[in-house]
Amino acid sequence: MSGAFRGGAHPDDAKKYSKDAPIHDAPVPVELTIPFSQHIGKPASPVVKPLDEVKRGQVIAEAAGFVSAAVHSPVSGKVLKIVQTLHPMGMVCDAAVIQNDGADAWAEGCNIETDTSTLSAEQIKAAVQAAGIVGMGGATFPTHVKLSPPPEKKIDVVILNGVECEPYLTADYRLMLESPATVVKGLLLAMKAVGAARGIVGIEANKPDAFKIMKAELAKAGGNLEAQLLPVMYPQGAEKQLIYACLKREVPSGGLPMDAGVVVQNVGTAHAIYEACAFKRPLTERITSVTGPGVERPANLRVRIGTPVRALLELCGFKEKETKKLIYGGPMMGAAHYNTDVVVNKGMSGILALTDVIDEPYRDCIRCGRCVDGCPMGLVPSELSILAETGRYLDTKDKDVLDCIECGVCTYVCPARRPIVQWLKVCKSELAKARAQAAK
Repeated sequence: MSGAFRGGAHPDDAKKYSKDAPIHDAPVPVELTIPFSQHIGKPASPVVKPLDEVKRGQVIAEAAGFVSAAVHSPVSGKVLKIVQTLHPMGMVCDAAVIQNDGADAWAEGCNIETDTSTLSAEQIKAAVQAAGIVGMGGATFPTHVKLSPPPEKKIDVVILNGVECEPYLTADYRLMLESPATVVKGLLLAMKAVGAARGIVGIEANKPDAFKIMKAELAKAGGNLEAQLLPVMYPQGAEKQLIYACLKREVPSGGLPMDAGVVVQNVGTAHAIYEACAFKRPLTERITSVTGPGVERPANLRVRIGTPVRALLELCGFKEKETKKLIYGGPMMGAAHYNTDVVVNKGMSGILALTDVIDEPYRDCIRCGRCVDGCPMGLVPSELSILAETGRYLDTKDKDVLDCIECGVCTYVCPARRPIVQWLKVCKSELAKARAQAAK
């Protein structure tokens, strides 16, 4: 078994709710709301207007720059209106409301089988960019950007993240069990795109069946491919921690995986890369776990982008009166929300309904050091949180707050129940504002 990283925590993985639920297609709604901001970077710019007829896979919003991603219609039908909608992370963004005509007719040039063996590295990157693919693990960084490192950054390894270390979530696990071949083919395409000679799939030891299946599929593909079984430790799936666990390489402070010669992609992203290159299918759907004790029938659903969360919860037997907290994503890094009218976007890996939630005020720091021991980045979260609590945001920069990966371990282990990671997010936001102001 490969080695682990420093720090971390061992929350109950809670995979039991949905791990045995095979992926199946969620019903496609009559109306879908498709946000134009589903990625890190500039929101996409709309290219449709009310009453326009659209086909599935048709671009409805163009990328607004290199670090941006196109948005496509998930169905065929008619654009009813352009509205503002609530993003799962809490902000408001523009969106298109599309009436589904039920025909599911693909746009011209989409859903056409292609021989991927003839594709060059540039053609692979172009197909990924055209498909609007972003990181499917939740980060939503545009994938074509990751596959386009500067010439001086030589990439020799592509790592696929099959760890899925967030408690409750099982979408990636089921994908590896049910469609290992597409994941491996996506890995090979990503390797070709960046010129990497080696490919690794990292999987936590609580998924031995997925490890066995992926190992066999990688062996069948041949070449310098391997699956690595990793210790169960949160946040094993964070890029820097995954790189260290698999390769014992450290990403420098303020650096990116490419500074260590590595590109990391989620297994769901690899599947989407294959779909884009082999069938010219833009990213119009994703697998989402609907899980937790607040639903009667936890499930792993293949969902069209723009489907209302409420429809999926009701499909799975939502215990609305018993649910005390609703989280989009996982419990460690996801966003607690109050609204079920939010729609599924490209990054929504899970919908989590919790019934047993402790709600009590936080207390002063007791200097126990648990957050320091647990921080996988070697920070002193207790000190940073005190600076933030007193409004000294700018003082946190010299204490490496920008290295925080927002994993939430500090908050999870804190006996005083201090919202440490939330304060660190505020610090990073305030520092970004200060940089923008200085640039003006």
